[in-house]
Amino acid sequence: MEEIWHALLEGAPFSFINIAVLAFSLAVVAERFVFILTKYRVNTAEFMAQIRKLVQAGNIDRAIKLTEAAPLPLLQIIKAGLTQVNRGEDAIIANLDEKASEEIPKIEKRIPWLWTLANLATLIGLLGTIRGLIRAFAAVGTIDDPAQKSALLSAGISEAMWNTFLGLFIAVVCMSFHLVLSSMAKKQKEEVEKAVQKLENLLTLRPKG
Repeated sequence: MEEIWHALLEGAPFSFINIAVLAFSLAVVAERFVFILTKYRVNTAEFMAQIRKLVQAGNIDRAIKLTEAAPLPLLQIIKAGLTQVNRGEDAIIANLDEKASEEIPKIEKRIPWLWTLANLATLIGLLGTIRGLIRAFAAVGTIDDPAQKSALLSAGISEAMWNTFLGLFIAVVCMSFHLVLSSMAKKQKEEVEKAVQKLENLLTLRPKG
């Protein structure tokens, strides 16, 4: 910890700005993981199989009660379709699409921020790097004492290198989590869209059956 603190001091003030960027990025990552793993943690195949059985048996009220078991987005979308069964095909499709358009974007919410934060961290690190190099070259051009010149040159280069390292490190962290979360969100989004399509087909074809 002492070495880390020393490195942050050498890269100040931009190193501390990047630490704030890192903290914010990790907060976004934690919130997204919790949201995706809890709000969308539904066994979609099993749930839709139960809904199908109830609908085919004509037990729409029981199917609606099943969607009220938890305030999960998928269940709310399915409920939106089931409540329109007696109003016709157009009402079913319109209500499903409307509710899906409200809930599906929530899956990917804030994930794009990580890419922006990665770029921001890189640029902040670059600013620190340039500042350190300016200090280093200034020492070479203005200081006559060799010992002092060497110390200032070393401090400037150290500031530049630490800021470069920290900026790139945060960028790698943000991009890695962006990749993981984007993959998870895409999978959940596809499952929800498939479930919506299955229910739409089930309900709109039901009168013909």
